[in-house]
Amino acid sequence: MTAALPQLTRRDRLMLGAEVWIVLGLSLGKSGVYAVVNIIARLTAETPLGEQSAQINTSQSPRPYLDLTYQVLSLFFALMPVALALFLLSQSGKGALRRIGLDGSRPWRDTGIGFGLAALIGIPGLALYAFGRAVGITVEVQPATLDSHWWAVPILIFAALKNGLLEEIIAVAYLHDRLTRLGWSTWGIIAASSILRGSYHLYQGIGPFFGNVAMGIVFAWFYQSKWGRTRVMPLVIAHTLLDVVAFVGYALLPASWLAALGVG
Repeated sequence: MTAALPQLTRRDRLMLGAEVWIVLGLSLGKSGVYAVVNIIARLTAETPLGEQSAQINTSQSPRPYLDLTYQVLSLFFALMPVALALFLLSQSGKGALRRIGLDGSRPWRDTGIGFGLAALIGIPGLALYAFGRAVGITVEVQPATLDSHWWAVPILIFAALKNGLLEEIIAVAYLHDRLTRLGWSTWGIIAASSILRGSYHLYQGIGPFFGNVAMGIVFAWFYQSKWGRTRVMPLVIAHTLLDVVAFVGYALLPASWLAALGVG
């Protein structure tokens, strides 16, 4: 596959490399840098790591409809790097959505694989979180701290979808395309994608870093395998399902149930 690609000039390689750094710098790479600084701050704080917490999907205003406005705007602008990546991928003259498999051509197959991947990652992931909390290498993660408004659950579902699109399109599909063009090996691309995924989860602690690296290896390998055949849709579905369960489950389950699961 790589051998069939046209040879890039030195200038082409420099431009393509700069493009990758810009896209990552506007999205997941930026999150990764902040997360590295965050984990350093956590590890050097007086409070032990296991006694610290991290909140996701927080309220942004005490005024309900102003909070809703902020939530919608945050989701909208968080997807701009995805739009940029798809725009850049489309510059080759081929349809970017079909090329990376972000289409509805195989709905039942993609959905089935998505559910399977979600189960494969989600069940061990919950066990790893509980283990990390027990040994003190994972902070207490509170996936949803929105107030109990009528729009909270829909916003959490859209937040899960946003994460699925942002992470799988950029960390897997876009990065695979660009690094392949730059001549990277299959396992080099998988390593880069999985380490990137782990890096921007470091704010949750050491355990989630390794858990997300493992998830990144599975997802990046699947995308390039004969089963995935460069289809990102099953990954988006799986990631969205995982986050819907985490976000909505945290918001709706009783506190006693969450405590029993070691969540929150």
